[in-house]
Amino acid sequence: MTIRVVKSGVQTTVQARPRSGLRHLGVPASGPADPLSFALANRLAGNALDAAGLEITLWGAAFAFDTDALIGIAGAPCEVRRDGRRVDTHATILARAGQQLDIGPATAGARTYLAVAGGIAADTVLGSAATYLPAELGGYSGRALRGGDRLQICDPPGRPAPVTTPEEFRPPTGRAIALRACESAESGLLDDEARHRLFDCNFTVGARADRMGLQLDGARFETTVAGRLETAPVFPGTLQCPGDGRPFLLGIDAQTTGGYPRIAQVARVDRHLIGQLRPGGHVRFLRRSPEAARQDLDSMLRYWSRWLPGIEALL
Repeated sequence: MTIRVVKSGVQTTVQARPRSGLRHLGVPASGPADPLSFALANRLAGNALDAAGLEITLWGAAFAFDTDALIGIAGAPCEVRRDGRRVDTHATILARAGQQLDIGPATAGARTYLAVAGGIAADTVLGSAATYLPAELGGYSGRALRGGDRLQICDPPGRPAPVTTPEEFRPPTGRAIALRACESAESGLLDDEARHRLFDCNFTVGARADRMGLQLDGARFETTVAGRLETAPVFPGTLQCPGDGRPFLLGIDAQTTGGYPRIAQVARVDRHLIGQLRPGGHVRFLRRSPEAARQDLDSMLRYWSRWLPGIEALL
């Protein structure tokens, strides 16, 4: 059973559960940039929440099916058509053999997720089938998909019952996103005015924006070390301050160490939202203490576990 890629769009990759326990070896976790939306798509397809699926960036993609398949689509809002007729996202979709599914451009946000019942058969490297493009690991030969590629579908254990995502579990996606964040290891290298301003201004996502990270335009910041430090650990959601003063927000595929001051850290509760930031979008940081951020995460996991049991393993 296969899916043929008719149109791959700007970047479509196979993603799956993150790699864990390897950061000390320089291997990022990788995985879906927005793991919450990824899990929602898998829930619709009747899969485990971390089953391999497709991450479609910004401008959509198209796929043809040579067998009947149940599909889930979630994430950035977009128009979806099955053989030219519109179908809803956040509901299980039946694609019959010979039909084509067209995923339109994201009208807000950056990434749409497509899951197929049974999951996508993919290359597993270092414990995960997630594609890590910089090192060409996992997924489909370690690269983004191209037109003409054929993806194997794994046999589902049974025929899942069609479901619809309840309204209260459909995350809103817009062009402006607020991220709860804590001060980080080198926040003290900013003066008091700059530390206040960091959490009191709106940033625009620049053209340099991908799974590695995003350049933020707007306010600039100076540190007492002019943007250079000895190499230190960094994580997805780390906000760095390079020498030019333009903050850089690390994404899911970011390196494991860096030499720029770490002036903030996006709280885990909102880290999935980084995957929906797009060039030209707006972002604001909301100051949280580490204890408040932990409490926010606990509340979030309790809420989402009602629809997505086990979601904490992806977030």
